[in-house]
Amino acid sequence: MGEGAMVAATAAGAEPAACLQDPPRGSTAARWRARLALGVLLAGPFMAVMDVFVVNVAVPTIRRDLGASYAEAELVIAGYAFAYALALITGGRLGDIHGRRRVFGIGLTAFTLTSGLCGLATSPLLLVGARLLQGTAAALLFPQAFALIRVAFPTDRERARAFGAVGVTLGLAAIAGQILGGVLVEADLWGLAWRLIFLINLPVGLAAALALPRLVAESRSPEARRLDLAGVGLGALALGLLLYPLIEGREAGWPGWAWAMLAAAPAAFAVFARHQHGKSRGGGAPLLPTGLFRNRAFLVGLLVSLLFYSTLNSFYLAFAFLIQQGLGRSPVTAGLLLTAVGIPFMTSSLLAGRLPAARRRGGLIAGAALSAVACLAAAAVARLAVPLTPAELVPAFVLLGLGNGFVIGPLLNTVLGAIPEDDIGSASGVIATMQQTGGALGIALVGLLFFGILGSARATGLAPAEAYGQGFAAAAAYAAAGNLVTFCLLFLLPRHRP
Repeated sequence: MGEGAMVAATAAGAEPAACLQDPPRGSTAARWRARLALGVLLAGPFMAVMDVFVVNVAVPTIRRDLGASYAEAELVIAGYAFAYALALITGGRLGDIHGRRRVFGIGLTAFTLTSGLCGLATSPLLLVGARLLQGTAAALLFPQAFALIRVAFPTDRERARAFGAVGVTLGLAAIAGQILGGVLVEADLWGLAWRLIFLINLPVGLAAALALPRLVAESRSPEARRLDLAGVGLGALALGLLLYPLIEGREAGWPGWAWAMLAAAPAAFAVFARHQHGKSRGGGAPLLPTGLFRNRAFLVGLLVSLLFYSTLNSFYLAFAFLIQQGLGRSPVTAGLLLTAVGIPFMTSSLLAGRLPAARRRGGLIAGAALSAVACLAAAAVARLAVPLTPAELVPAFVLLGLGNGFVIGPLLNTVLGAIPEDDIGSASGVIATMQQTGGALGIALVGLLFFGILGSARATGLAPAEAYGQGFAAAAAYAAAGNLVTFCLLFLLPRHRP
């Protein structure tokens, strides 16, 4: 739906768009209040994303300290990702129904408490259980943050800058997770070692939860009356059949059950889609209103999110293997090298947030093109430079950071800006789900490619640096191809009409 549909929805009784207490009126105090509110809303996504990356760095220490098996250590990572992805659409719809600030607050409090449980876990089983709960809590808060930002900043200019800050936050969370994880584990403060990577969430989460009701007003959809439990069950089944084998299949050696689940997933999604479409046409309250898919910006945004995020996660995973196992550097060194991505990323995210609406589509297209060139350059360096040194990848990483910054925040703004307030929670949940699904899909595909090439290179007697370099080059080539297709898809976004 476009702006006309949004106006019509408001006239029909939807709540007003602004959800900040005392909406900005131009005064300095009001602007600072809006910035504080944005900071509170971004605290949740920051912790949720950071806790994906921080555990990747700390998991060897966790396994040794708790006496966990490799399968249990893998579940510490995969359990969080699985629960998180599975509950995102439901979490978004719960905000539409019960109030986005309320559900965000519940998710934020639950995430803080479950972080404490993770930090205090005394066995692998307790840690895996706490991580499942933590992932579910993340799924409650994450889509509410996007939805509240979308309705809290009513003008296009304010919203663009807010989503520019979202891009900065997500990039910072990914990089901070890798650096902070390495630093905290190596420092072993007060003998807590890996436990601090979870306990550090407690003061941040508590401060944000206390500030939330003072700075952010409630927002909900008058059209979303109750939760579609049948839709929740069907959607969880379909996503579970797809995501579980993608997350766990490679570590398990791609057994028969993984392929059977993947084969059953399309039929499960078809049943879910049919059920949701029937409820939407019948005037019911579906988990996912299918009218959203008539919005071209939303549909293109879903495809781009799936593809673009499949390149991000797989690229950085392959880089971590290259630096730590191929080149023998520490996790802290790997994290510090990623500042070559992070600083340009933050810069371009802020610049993208200041682009006028008429140039935002062009900025997205340019960002995807720059990202494709950067990944292709990284692939060439890794394949041709013998011996490879980390410094040789820095120029490509700078270009990648610049390109990604023009894509991540502006894409969210472009897609969610076209969604009516009634369905913004569901739409945010779907976008976040596509990001997670894309990440899992990319890791699965690139994992097959990376480890296949690595095995072949080792069989020919190549040194670890060269073998891992060839595997990383293949992952970077996949990322370049994915960004190139993203570049083409972005031309399908509707042009801005003044």
